[in-house]
Amino acid sequence: MPELFTSQIKAAQKALQNASQLLSDELRAYPTPVSGCDAQYNFMIGERNRVRAALDKLEQPVFVATPRTPSPQSGIESR
Repeated sequence: MPELFTSQIKAAQKALQNASQLLSDELRAYPTPVSGCDAQYNFMIGERNRVRAALDKLEQPVFVATPRTPSPQSGIESR
């Protein structure tokens, strides 16, 4: 894998980790909201979840189908 590509992926992961931490800190410091009525608080929770989902997707291995392994359940064919 080219070094530039790898460094860009690591930079994206770091940026998402920082965003997640900032959102968590802001939520922790936020005044106690009225249950279900505070749009800004709910928005920040949604954004934190979105950032965490992006991080999870970025860290998951990706399956690439080939003629010998058309699905992840196919296993590895040896010849």
